[in-house]
Amino acid sequence: MTTPRVMVVDDDADLRELICEYLTANGYEVCGAANSREMDVHLAQGEFDCIVLDLMMPEEDGLAILRRMHRPNRPAIIMLSALGSDTDRIVGLELGADDYLPKPCNPRELLARVRAVLRRNESVTGGPVRNFGNWTLDQVHRTLTRLGETTSLTDAEFRVLTAFLDHPQQLLTRDQLIDLTKGFDAPVYDRSVDVTVSRLRKKLGPDAPIRTARNEGYTFTLPITS
Repeated sequence: MTTPRVMVVDDDADLRELICEYLTANGYEVCGAANSREMDVHLAQGEFDCIVLDLMMPEEDGLAILRRMHRPNRPAIIMLSALGSDTDRIVGLELGADDYLPKPCNPRELLARVRAVLRRNESVTGGPVRNFGNWTLDQVHRTLTRLGETTSLTDAEFRVLTAFLDHPQQLLTRDQLIDLTKGFDAPVYDRSVDVTVSRLRKKLGPDAPIRTARNEGYTFTLPITS
């Protein structure tokens, strides 16, 4: 079993070193980067399983980095922000962040989030491909294909879609979706579920098979063919 690789991207040298040392002590292979240029150098030299990414950095900030990292097999991204507002969290989630922590954060909590994200990335159920309607979900590469067009999914989008596919034509409340997609050691935000479902709908297109039940939750309306 290979050791998971984590990169910490933060211009605060002291905090970066603290996080790197803590994650290393807990069994991860960790390296640090002070900015996006150093991050790109590390990415060019090898694959990473998770990136802990600071929001506010000089030159290219965390949100700009997120915008250009939508691709299959992208590392999971946990955002850190000293701002800590709901707006910052929602924007980060909308751009594809897999988790979010305000700064300063407890290293033990960050460790739990890293473990949760990596555990979710390992849990692919139901076979490598699942079909519904005109869509095909590749569970290995986390991509949606329809009529020859392929779209990559973020970790959060993939987990929500998988929950729908595991419970087709059933009403799922927000609390149920949180339980099915995040687990006990992940943050619980009703708003984050709504944001992820909204993003997923856009990627599925105007006839997305997700129906909203006002003040209740969501229903995936199509049967699963395989």
